[in-house]
Amino acid sequence: MTAEQLISFARGAPSLDIVDIEGLKAAAVRAFDADPAGITAYGTSVGYLPLRTWIAEKHGVTPEQVLITNGSLQADAFLFDHLVTAGDAVVVEKPTYDRTLLNLQNLGGKVHQVTLDADGIDTAELRALLESGVRPTLAHIIPNYQNPAGVTLSLERRHELLALASEYGFTIFEDDPYADIRFRGEALPSMLSMDTEGVVVHASSFTKTVCPGVRVGYLVGPAKLIADIAKRATNLYISPGMVSEAIVHQFCVSGDIDRSIATVSAALGERARVLAESLRARIPGVRFTEPDGGYFLWIDLPDDVHVDKVLPAAAERGVAVVKGTDFLLEGGQHSLRLAFSAVTADQIDEGVRRLAEAIDAVRG
Repeated sequence: MTAEQLISFARGAPSLDIVDIEGLKAAAVRAFDADPAGITAYGTSVGYLPLRTWIAEKHGVTPEQVLITNGSLQADAFLFDHLVTAGDAVVVEKPTYDRTLLNLQNLGGKVHQVTLDADGIDTAELRALLESGVRPTLAHIIPNYQNPAGVTLSLERRHELLALASEYGFTIFEDDPYADIRFRGEALPSMLSMDTEGVVVHASSFTKTVCPGVRVGYLVGPAKLIADIAKRATNLYISPGMVSEAIVHQFCVSGDIDRSIATVSAALGERARVLAESLRARIPGVRFTEPDGGYFLWIDLPDDVHVDKVLPAAAERGVAVVKGTDFLLEGGQHSLRLAFSAVTADQIDEGVRRLAEAIDAVRG
């Protein structure tokens, strides 16, 4: 491998070798054969109805509780626009997805970041924030293999979070696109499935399990909230993309989705293992929580390593990473997010070697 070939740990996307191209091609043919009129016409703002039904069955809800969107980021945007007005308090994880921070700040929300540890959001710290008088409209939570930290919210904390939402009257936005990409440990129940008070709105996506190009995500929530957001969606675009949603539907009902999840999970499990081994071997003093699934691993570097210096030094050596400061309101100057989803196992150690070289070049 030449130094000119970029190795990118920057983007949370699957590499082409783990996308089921043949399965998607066959699903597209079946979709056009099965419902040519339905997928070539304007649809409804709630999405392609057969896929809506499949999603509802997956989550044990009624179809009226499901809205299909153009990727889960649009689901986030619809919910934020619906619930958050300028000046509203909102809770997010520390660190959290950079676009979540950006979107909430653009709406004028007063963002409170609550610490993450190996078991997810610190519910004791959240309770203290609530007891201090902060009354959030919503708490944005990525419970499984969190982006960027890679950690999973423990079952105990899922219960605690639900209890806090009920007691203090805020919505839990369970943003959960990585749940099915699990390569070790037991799957935990979603907070949506545990919710008896109607405090949870759930979002997910087929980006991580099928491919990003389909741009199919969804919201699950109380039927009235979904209906209200559907009205806004009608005014925005009449309907989302019926063709891509029908292809995803055929991909799902055929069982190809289960094979795709197995392929992606196995490949990413190996990549995460190789990445962790390489980091331990090549970067003295690095600290991280090894993820049980998902796309990302967050590393904390020694205090004499500043990521603003690491990034250009890494780029010079042909490796791309994302600095921790992008995911925080403050801090993160010694942290990096590494996405292992797009880097094949044979490239990972070389990528870490280059990163280690860049770190050595800029130390204190």
